[in-house]
Amino acid sequence: QVQLVESGGRLVQAGGSLRLSCAASGRVFTTYAGGWFRQVPGKQREFVAAISANGIHTFYAGAVKGRFTISKDNAKDTMSLQMNSLRPDDTAVYYCAAAKTGPQDSYYTWDGSYEYWGQGTQVTASS
Repeated sequence: QVQLVESGGRLVQAGGSLRLSCAASGRVFTTYAGGWFRQVPGKQREFVAAISANGIHTFYAGAVKGRFTISKDNAKDTMSLQMNSLRPDDTAVYYCAAAKTGPQDSYYTWDGSYEYWGQGTQVTASS
């Protein structure tokens, strides 16, 4: 059974940086596409970033493009999200997700495309 575990979330001052990691069990990120989403209480979960299964293609939400970078490490079976220039409106619970189906060069922005999810990690950027 696939399990995803996020880590790295914490309180940081606005303008600072954080790196979130998503550790997988069972050779997940070597063959699955990955994504990061975030959710604020009372709001819908929103797409942040995605990466294709082959790691070549990435896509970002407009609000984070140029500040966040998604990557995969196949040797460690992990996916990461480097977050720079954090703003208070980046505050949310961040979730990693993995999508088994689809071509190796596809990425997904719709949360319904993902079969597996982590439990979430809290990121708070204070002003």
